[in-house]
Amino acid sequence: MLALAPALAPGQAGRPVLLTNDRCNDLLQKALENKNPDTRKQAVVALSLAATDSPAFGKLEGMLQDKDVEVRLATVASLSEVKTDSARAALRQALNDDVPEVSFAAAKALWAVQDPAGEKALLAILERQGKTASNYFSKQKRDALRMIHTPRVLFLFAARTGAGFAPVPGLGQGISSMQALLSDPAGSGRATAALLLGKDKSPTVLDALKDALLDMDWSVRAAAVHSLALRDDPTLKKDLEPLLNDDKEPVRLRAAAGVLRLSAIEEKQAKRKQAKPAKRK
Repeated sequence: MLALAPALAPGQAGRPVLLTNDRCNDLLQKALENKNPDTRKQAVVALSLAATDSPAFGKLEGMLQDKDVEVRLATVASLSEVKTDSARAALRQALNDDVPEVSFAAAKALWAVQDPAGEKALLAILERQGKTASNYFSKQKRDALRMIHTPRVLFLFAARTGAGFAPVPGLGQGISSMQALLSDPAGSGRATAALLLGKDKSPTVLDALKDALLDMDWSVRAAAVHSLALRDDPTLKKDLEPLLNDDKEPVRLRAAAGVLRLSAIEEKQAKRKQAKPAKRK
């Protein structure tokens, strides 16, 4: 039988609501302190639904110090949904986590909210082994991050956080290409970084993606081709054409499709230019 809500006495309007809120905060707080890591993880995940000014939510940032990796990963995911300065500061701290998966999750979360630290971290992961320009991570941390294999669910993360997949009339969005790269067991963290940085318009990112076309890892080359093609800039066609001779089929085929895409855009631009009436002198 369901318990009935207590009747309101005169002068007690709103009091049952406050008592209910106290109970909810207490319930979540106890779950956060539970010895079972699965319970702590469930509490962290649930807090992504809570108001940011609730006492229990205030404990979320501290869960980045939890001894269980899965709890810390869940905390990063929940903080990524909160657009507050304190949440971003906590995610920046999570970049220093000893476990590469947590660092990578924090980098992706910061990138999703357009925090410069996210772009810097992803660029540091993408850079080739021989480069020493970035000191954002230690060499040991960068090497570990580069080896991470990314599950296909990252695509959902990228799509949900607006990774720039705006539909263009007459052109595909490359979703199947991205899904295939993310689900390939040979795919690495560096390939994922190349995919996520694809729509970033900064010159630094563009240079990094062009450099990635020469990478020893075929999945990184394929991801770079994918991302450069989706920038919809016909001037990049000359950068993709050499990859038509790549020894890896996934790279060659993406290069071929990318060149066709950019050629089509180039033709449309030329037609629009011809259609414009000449200016009177």
